[in-house]
Amino acid sequence: MKTAYCICGLGSDERIFSKLNWGCTTVHYLHWLMPLHNESLSAYALRMSERITEKNATLIGVSFGGMLSIEIAKVAAVQKVILISSVKTHHEIPRWMKASGKLNLDAILPKGRLHAVRPLKLFEPVENYFLGAVTEEEKKLAHEYRKHIDPVYLKWAIHQVLNWKNEWIPENLFHLHGTNDKIFPCTLVRPTHTIASAGHFLVFQHPRQVSDILNDII
Repeated sequence: MKTAYCICGLGSDERIFSKLNWGCTTVHYLHWLMPLHNESLSAYALRMSERITEKNATLIGVSFGGMLSIEIAKVAAVQKVILISSVKTHHEIPRWMKASGKLNLDAILPKGRLHAVRPLKLFEPVENYFLGAVTEEEKKLAHEYRKHIDPVYLKWAIHQVLNWKNEWIPENLFHLHGTNDKIFPCTLVRPTHTIASAGHFLVFQHPRQVSDILNDII
């Protein structure tokens, strides 16, 4: 029996994986922990790795969860690492994100929950566009994530994304990416598997194709 540990994207939860067919794989979800004060991503990854109890497991991470998966693979023995809609090193991060990190723009994020900040509601269509959330079901899920994300976690996570300096790539790494991803453009990454016309919501929008690829890899 194969085992996989899944980490969802920034602010999301296991619902993003809900449409996948895992076959005979036993799946565990590593839920996000609240970061400690000024905690580094490597220190955070070490805490997350303590919840991996199965040997020779596959680690699967979506978006920011993929970046964290690589950090966990540095300190935990995992058999394979699979990224979905993510990046492997800081070289694949868009320039505007790197510039935002240098300017410390994450510091201007509101201290309250996003759904309570009325002007930000106007940007939901723009956010959905970049996420690739098209159907009402996808928009509803994205709205739920925005509504419940903790502001302390959000500021910490965005800071980690904007300032990630990783150069190391696990030996047994696989990377699924949509050709229409607007968060991490496919032209900047070198995935092992691409899905035509898919956006950043790839894992939720194309479950059959993603399931086939995952089951084949695992």
